[in-house]
Amino acid sequence: MAKTLTFGIMHLGIAFSVTYALTGSLALSGAVTFIEPAINTVAHYFFDRYWDKRERRQASASSGSAAAPASPGSGANLISA
Repeated sequence: MAKTLTFGIMHLGIAFSVTYALTGSLALSGAVTFIEPAINTVAHYFFDRYWDKRERRQASASSGSAAAPASPGSGANLISA
């Protein structure tokens, strides 16, 4: 948890520094520093939901094909001596 907290503080510091270097405005830098992570948090929530659905679709598609019989020439029926 300490590593995550430290990274979060570092991220905010970098966001503030870069925005201040580009704009020269403390107010704008402060706003961007806190608004950007808030928007990213919401976007991450929806991205995770999409990704979970995608993984479930892939898992169900691959489980359906795993039960299918091997096609001729696939090497599945080879017998070792």
